[in-house]
Parts: sequence; structure tokens; C-alpha cells
Amino acid sequence: MEGSSAHQIKSICVFCGSNPGKNSKFVEAANNLGKVLAKRKIHLVYGGGSLGLMRCVSTAAHVGGSQVLGIIPTALAEGNFGGKTVGEELRVPTMQDRISKMLDNYDAFIALPGGIGTLEENFQIASWAQLNIHHKPIGLLNIDGFFNKLLSFLDQAGEENFIPHSTRQIFISASTAEEMVDKLEDFVYTPDPVATQIDWSKGNNSKKRKMDLSLYL
Repeated sequence: MEGSSAHQIKSICVFCGSNPGKNSKFVEAANNLGKVLAKRKIHLVYGGGSLGLMRCVSTAAHVGGSQVLGIIPTALAEGNFGGKTVGEELRVPTMQDRISKMLDNYDAFIALPGGIGTLEENFQIASWAQLNIHHKPIGLLNIDGFFNKLLSFLDQAGEENFIPHSTRQIFISASTAEEMVDKLEDFVYTPDPVATQIDWSKGNNSKKRKMDLSLYL
């Protein structure tokens, strides 16, 4: 199969911190991202709740008219660990179920500054791309150089042949939300010839089965 074609982004999943961080530019960037998604009529999905940068991006998108869905494990929602979800809420049994629902139903991913959870989500999505489970890009919104060291690590890992080009290319960096969405829409995936030989449909149809979220978005 040839590289995936550039396309219009209709829905984006955002990973980010449940804290606002010390740098006020992070909050400004999260608010602006939400506004840009709303202006471009892009649906937003995030991890639910109303804390930190998660609250900023979801509230700005929702106020701007974007359809917003928070996907959150039941244990976190019922324990009220993250506050009230902005927009619609979908509860799932586990953290793994949450990331699976995010992957199946959205066109691309954007990471704002965050901590362990944000990194875990990014790298899980990236590892699934490396295994040819999906070809969706991950945008690193590099506010004030926050992701510079991560990008350097990815470059070094690629140079040392630990990360194939097909995986490295899905990480896209931009310093503004406008530039980021443009780059995501222009993204063309070049598949790894070895990974394309993996057939995930054998004994497991989950890759091709998508959850109907029409009630939520």
C-alpha cells in the first residue's frame, strides 16, 4: 500500500497534564488549541475531568462550539478524582479501554505539556503505529521548548536504529496550534515494509471493529 493520503482532520484526541504547570504559556497554549479546534469545527476527545491543561483545552473547545467527549475510567469518574467532565462523558472499565477507544475513533493526536500519563499515552500510541496497528500522527505542541529533549531522544533512537523511520515520522512538532493542525492535515504516512506484513485480523477483529460514538459526537 502506498503512503496514506493527506486528509481533513475531523476529530483530534488531546493528551495533556492534569496540572497547569508552572509556565503560564502552557495554559495559554491549551486555551488557544481549544479555540482553534472549535474554529476549524474539529471534534475533541480527551481524558475527561476538569483539571489542569485538560480543563483548559476542553473548556475552550466546548465554549467555542466544538463537540467534546471525555473518555474516563469508571473508577476515576465515580471517585471524583478529576472533577466534572466537560461536554459528553464516556465511562470505560480500564485505562487500556480508554486508550483503545481513543485510537479507534479519532484521526490524529496532539500532546500538550504533561507528565508520566501524557508520555505513556504518546508512546503507547507510537508503539502501536510501529506494529502497523494504525498510521495516525502524533503532534507534539512544543510550547516554549517543552518537548525539545524528547524530540532529541527520538532523533537519537532513530539514528541508533532503535526506532524505524516509519515510527519516527508520526511525531510531528509545531509551536502553535494553527501550525500543528495544518501539519497533521498534510501528514502522509510511509509504511514500514516489514510491519505491513503483520496481520492483526487473524484471531482478533478488534483492529477493524470501531465503536459507534455517534451518540457522543
